[in-house]
Amino acid sequence: MSYSTSHSLPRRLPAVTLDDVRGAQKMLGGVARVTSMAHSHHLSQLAGTPVHLKCENLQRTGSFKLRGAYVRIAGLLPEERAAGVVAASAGNHAQGVALASALLGVRSTVFMPVGAPLPKVAATRDYGAEVRLHGHVVDETLAAAQEYAERTGAVFIHPFDHPDIVAGQGTLGLEILEQCPEVRTILVGVGGGGLLAGISVAVKALRPDVKVIGVQAAGAAAYPPSLDAGRPVSVPHPSTMADGIKVGRPGDVPFRLVADLADGVRTVSEDALSSALLLCLERAKLVVEPAGASPVAALLSDPRGFEGPVVALLSGGNVDPLLMQRVLTHGMAAAGRYLSLRLRLDDRPGALASILGVLSVVDANVLDVSHVRTDPRLGLTEVEVELQLETKGPAHCVEVASALREAGYTVID
Repeated sequence: MSYSTSHSLPRRLPAVTLDDVRGAQKMLGGVARVTSMAHSHHLSQLAGTPVHLKCENLQRTGSFKLRGAYVRIAGLLPEERAAGVVAASAGNHAQGVALASALLGVRSTVFMPVGAPLPKVAATRDYGAEVRLHGHVVDETLAAAQEYAERTGAVFIHPFDHPDIVAGQGTLGLEILEQCPEVRTILVGVGGGGLLAGISVAVKALRPDVKVIGVQAAGAAAYPPSLDAGRPVSVPHPSTMADGIKVGRPGDVPFRLVADLADGVRTVSEDALSSALLLCLERAKLVVEPAGASPVAALLSDPRGFEGPVVALLSGGNVDPLLMQRVLTHGMAAAGRYLSLRLRLDDRPGALASILGVLSVVDANVLDVSHVRTDPRLGLTEVEVELQLETKGPAHCVEVASALREAGYTVID
């Protein structure tokens, strides 16, 4: 689904300028990597135009968050640095703040939810931050971090709602234009909006002809109603597997910039997100978290809906292995790579072996088999068999079901 930004909003001087972004780029020299740009043959075929992947998942700490965090902390006054910094995050911002602080010699404390993935907690500690686990949702963690800042004098480093954060993230826009000057559309995942706002500032100042489009998970899409209302609006109980863009309200600073400069916001389903993550892994050989794969999900949802060449920004690759396992399974199911079938047959020796013989001929891989003998709908000599199969895609699913029917089995939908 697509939502356009309201260009009828009153035009105001942006809180972040191209000079700010260029200053941030100089500050990040030797700190943040200039991440690679990879051409995607598969996505280019789907879209009918060249598609390139900006691999910010290969950035230090595994995401773009280092850029904004470093610029924000580097801009603190000496007395502010001496007081230390504090942040709240479930993962990417935590690691960005931890590493940026270590590089700048600033003490950092990071509050993380009690249920934060263990690899992200461990990485944040390894980068040098003191980690405090508090709360079960990010709002509780955020409140604890802000209370700590008020009590100790530490500077609170917001994940997206500050001009320095926006300027740091905007350096990605400069890199994209340098690496792919022919670009016509840039797709960017959106949570609070700092990344989309920064890229919009940089790109629109230099190339106003290039479209900059945000992508949000449909279950956590705060920008569409906010843009309709002309102000940040909260979405209660945001829900998505893409925790990196699971934000219930746009930031005030990025919202104004997105409303004034960006070219719209698309929403994508959970199925599209999981399919996009699977595609990045299989076709591009890139480990990308669901939030980072959201621009690819937009391309899969509407392949011909963007003027090319297109750059899809893979904003992060910090995915918990347990979540990766679930998402990949979900992605394979969404792509038609799994097939569940129930068959009714006579309960006699060799019946199951006969079914497996049919499946072998059509090259379907059996993952699980279960028998049901107690259903009152079954005849005295009947049994129901439930099969979980791995297939090659939707067409293969149809072929497997047809082969079983042709062999005389009753396939129950």
